[in-house]
Amino acid sequence: MTRLFRILSVLLLAVMLGLFMHQDPGYVLIGRGYETWEMSIATFVVTLLILLTLLYIFARLVKNFLSIRSRLRFWRTSRRGKRARQISNQGLIELAQGNWAEAERALVRSVKDSELPLLNYLSAARAAQKLDAPERRDHYLAMAHANRKDASFAVQVTQAELQLAHGQLEQSLATLIHLRTLSPKHPHVLFLLMTLYKKLKSWGDLKELLPVLRKQNVVPERDLHELEISVHRELLNIAAKQGKADRLRSSWQHVPRDLRNEDVLIDEYARHLLLLELYNDAETLLREAVKRHWNVEFVYLYGLVQSEAPGKQLANAEVWLKGHEHNPVLLLTLGRLCLINQLWGKARSYLEASLGAGPRSETYTELGRLLEQLEEPDEARDCFRKGLLLAAEEKTYDTLHTEHDPRSVVRQSG
Repeated sequence: MTRLFRILSVLLLAVMLGLFMHQDPGYVLIGRGYETWEMSIATFVVTLLILLTLLYIFARLVKNFLSIRSRLRFWRTSRRGKRARQISNQGLIELAQGNWAEAERALVRSVKDSELPLLNYLSAARAAQKLDAPERRDHYLAMAHANRKDASFAVQVTQAELQLAHGQLEQSLATLIHLRTLSPKHPHVLFLLMTLYKKLKSWGDLKELLPVLRKQNVVPERDLHELEISVHRELLNIAAKQGKADRLRSSWQHVPRDLRNEDVLIDEYARHLLLLELYNDAETLLREAVKRHWNVEFVYLYGLVQSEAPGKQLANAEVWLKGHEHNPVLLLTLGRLCLINQLWGKARSYLEASLGAGPRSETYTELGRLLEQLEEPDEARDCFRKGLLLAAEEKTYDTLHTEHDPRSVVRQSG
C-alpha cells in the first residue's frame, strides 16, 4: 500500500509538472566565465535526473568494491560456523549414542567456531568423564568457565555432578558446599548433596538436610518418607553400636513423632533395646505398638523381653489371645513368658498348642529344653530332632541358639 501511494504521488507530481511546463516551458541559463548554456526547464530536469542516477550507480559500485573483503570475510565466517554446527551436532549425537571418544573429538574440534562453545565444553567434559579422563574433563570445565564467566554456577554444578559420578566424593562435597552458599535452595544442588551424603553414609548431615528437601520439593513425598525412615534407622544403628543406653534413647527421641509409629523403626529400636538389655523400655514400646495395631513380629519380640514384672507382662500378652487364639507366634511368646514365670505346665501347654497351630523349629527347641528340665529326656530328644529337621528345611538359623537373637529375621505367620 505504501509503495502504491508513492507511485501515485510521483505520477501526480509528473502530471502537474507537465501541465505547468506546457503553459510556460521557461528556460534555464547557466554561465561560467564567457560561456553560457541555455536550455528549457524540462531538458534541465531530465539531464539532472540522468546525472543523479549515474552518480548513484557509481557510488554503489564503489561501495560494493570496497566491501568485497568484509563480505568475503563474512562468507568465510558463515561457512565455518555452518560447518562447526554440523560437527557439534554430530558430536552431540555421538555422545547420546555412547561413542565417547568420537563425541569428544567432534565437540573439541568444533568449539572454536561454535555458536555455543559453553555447550561444547560441558558436553566434552561429560565425554571425557566416560573415558575415565578426569584431567581432560577438568580442563574442559576450566575452559567453559573461562569462556562464560556468567555461567560459572552452571559449570560448577556440572563439575560436582561429574565428580560425584566418578567417585571423587570429597571434591564433589567441597564443590557442592560452595554452590549451596551461593544458592541455598537450588533443587539440583540439594539433590546432589542428598545423593552424596547417602554415598558417604553421612546420616547426620542427611538428617539436617531432610527439612530443606521437603520444603523445596526436591524428591517426591513417598521417596522422601522412605529416606527419612532409612536415615533414622541408620542413626539408631550407630547409637546402638556405641553400647550406651542414653545415646540410643536420645536417638529415638530425635525421631519425628509421626515416624515413631512406623513399624520398621519400632522393630529396629526394639531389637537394639533387647541387645542392650533395656527390657523395660522394650516391653513398653512393644506393648503399646501391639495395642495400636496387631503385628506378629512385635508379638515375637515381646516374648524375648525379660522385664522386671514378668507376671504383668504375661497377663498383658494373654489379652492378645482374643481373636488370635491359634496364632503360633503368640502361643510361642506366651510359652516363653510362662517359662520366665516358672509356670512349667502352662508353658508346656502353650508351646504344644503353638506346634499344633504351626510348627516352628524354635518352638521345638523351647519345648525340648522344658522337657529336659522336667526330666523327660526321650521326649526332649525327640523335640530337638524335629526342630533340627525343620530348621534345615526352613533355613532360618545355623545353631540352636539363634532363636533368641533379637537381630534374627522373624517370619510372619498367622
